[in-house]
Amino acid sequence: MRVVSYQEQCISDYHTGREISFPRIPSAVTVGSYDGVHAGHRKIIGRMVEIASSWHVRSVVVTFEPHPRQVVNRESGDSVRLLSLLEEKAALIESLGVEWLFVIKFDSAFAAQSSGLFIQRVLLDIIGARHVIIGYDHGFGRDRQGSVQTLRRMAGENDFDVTVVDEVRLVSEHFSSTRIRKLLLDGRIGEANVFLGAPYPVSGNVVNGAKKGREIGFPTVNIDMGSTLKLLPKFGVYIAETTIDGREYQAMMNIGIRPTFAVDAVPVVEAHILDYSGDLYGRRLTFRLLDRLRDEIRFSSLEALREQLIKDKIVVEQYRK
Repeated sequence: MRVVSYQEQCISDYHTGREISFPRIPSAVTVGSYDGVHAGHRKIIGRMVEIASSWHVRSVVVTFEPHPRQVVNRESGDSVRLLSLLEEKAALIESLGVEWLFVIKFDSAFAAQSSGLFIQRVLLDIIGARHVIIGYDHGFGRDRQGSVQTLRRMAGENDFDVTVVDEVRLVSEHFSSTRIRKLLLDGRIGEANVFLGAPYPVSGNVVNGAKKGREIGFPTVNIDMGSTLKLLPKFGVYIAETTIDGREYQAMMNIGIRPTFAVDAVPVVEAHILDYSGDLYGRRLTFRLLDRLRDEIRFSSLEALREQLIKDKIVVEQYRK
């Protein structure tokens, strides 16, 4: 999948930053923030890929960076915690068979555009949309004033088709990012993953830590979350998996303040990767959270912690997805 960045009429390769030629050719397109790429999103994107294949046109997902709410709600302080960083979102979208990810730099100037202008300039003039696929409740353009009716009116005037995908529910519950955030904050990772349609990812660079785990036979990699607004689930110990050089490894991941050692000022994310030995400093890893083992506990001694970690490791080794 090719990932391109769009800002002020300039299109560049997202990874290199080099300006590239983006051909305007017939395309099936869907538009959205797609934070978390949950099961509802997957239905929309999957339908778009099906249409692109049957029409023999290019498949394109248009998304935004940063998340629109991080810009629109900045003054109110209502900053959304992300379910997926852009790299995580891109990986999830690519797994659905999409050919192009079109990332629009979202700022206050772009937010002020009307829905009609966005449809004309971006979807039609730049991408070449012949079929636009959106969710039943989609809103776009300034103050989300653009609706399904707006899109259908413009479709009649500009010779493109529109498909509206119905709501997805699970046991009468609506698939929403808000619902998933609540499940994660409650530590209900298994339920969150059902709504997501895939394990919840946590990504970051491997950095130096205090090396306390090494002293008790459980060396860990410390994951630097940087200044991202990624939502971390409820503090605790999780069963996870990661891929290193094409091989999948099981892991025990701790998210929290490590009360046995000290009360950290900010949450620490660290993982013991089973059956792996090697230098990972500076590497960027993505851990996929599969289940929750237990709460963080303050142990009376390092030996008591080591004994618990031995028990945790057995559970992880016996875990079946």
